[in-house]
Amino acid sequence: MLKIKELPSDDRPREKLMMHGAHNLTDAELIAILLRTGTKGKSVIDLAQELLTLQGNLAVLASKPLSTLTKSSGIGKDKAATLLAAFEISRRILSKSKWFSEKQITSPKDVAEFFIPLLKDEVKEKFIVVCLNTANKIIKMETISVGSLNSSVVHAREVFKAAIENSSASIILVHNHPSGNPEPSSEDIEITKKIVESGKILGIPVFDHLIIADNSYTSFVEKRLI
Repeated sequence: MLKIKELPSDDRPREKLMMHGAHNLTDAELIAILLRTGTKGKSVIDLAQELLTLQGNLAVLASKPLSTLTKSSGIGKDKAATLLAAFEISRRILSKSKWFSEKQITSPKDVAEFFIPLLKDEVKEKFIVVCLNTANKIIKMETISVGSLNSSVVHAREVFKAAIENSSASIILVHNHPSGNPEPSSEDIEITKKIVESGKILGIPVFDHLIIADNSYTSFVEKRLI
């Protein structure tokens, strides 16, 4: 088996990535990092290039099932599973990015659908300011507090610093309860009301405040708390 360490250092994909950045690697070199090892008589880069040549290009390769990948010489189930995992990660990132740039926020449910998968398994409490443009589309998300307890204790100046820096037309407040209880505390309510009042003065209204807990959420607007 030709090992990657037997290649000149400048030809080793992992070292090249660390020295020059991932954008400087070819498709074959990126695939080679995932495959990790070659086979007898083939370096891992040769193996990756053969796989790409057989399928046509990276986009076609990413759409193939495990059974197709393992038909390629030198690609067993372990290597194929690694490739499938990487492709699925990419698909999920693209899906979230598209939602992020195109989704118009019309209800608390829209916000919850996006944030529940992001926050339901968090063990630390996070407070996030979601900045919206005039079309109620997300332009930026800023995490302004992270902590094991009481990270919801934030100040209006922190919230609106993020809002102003991102030229927000309005904002949404989001924080999670790792305890699994989505109900707001009296402190949550008090702090939110202060932020809402500050927003009225600054001309940056608070669209809503959501608390995420596991697969559920509480909307301050739906509860008429703001």
